[in-house]
Amino acid sequence: MLLRRATCLSLLISIALATTAQAGTVGREQDIVDLKLGQRVQVDDGTCPAGQVKEVRGAKMTDKGVSRTSTCVPRFGPKSKR
Repeated sequence: MLLRRATCLSLLISIALATTAQAGTVGREQDIVDLKLGQRVQVDDGTCPAGQVKEVRGAKMTDKGVSRTSTCVPRFGPKSKR
């Protein structure tokens, strides 16, 4: 019984972490329709310097929904051999 509860709890925790840790990439900031609290979406619209991409985050809850913040973060591309 205890093993079953521990297994169910670990499964629920892993599902919750997997869904909150996703970061998608879109071409325009207007394409983000339902931003959740804590969610991060990378926007490749050319507004950041070379080698960086804009990251939009669901920052905090307001009366009108989730407020957004955006910053430029390093772009992670494929690894190259030197």
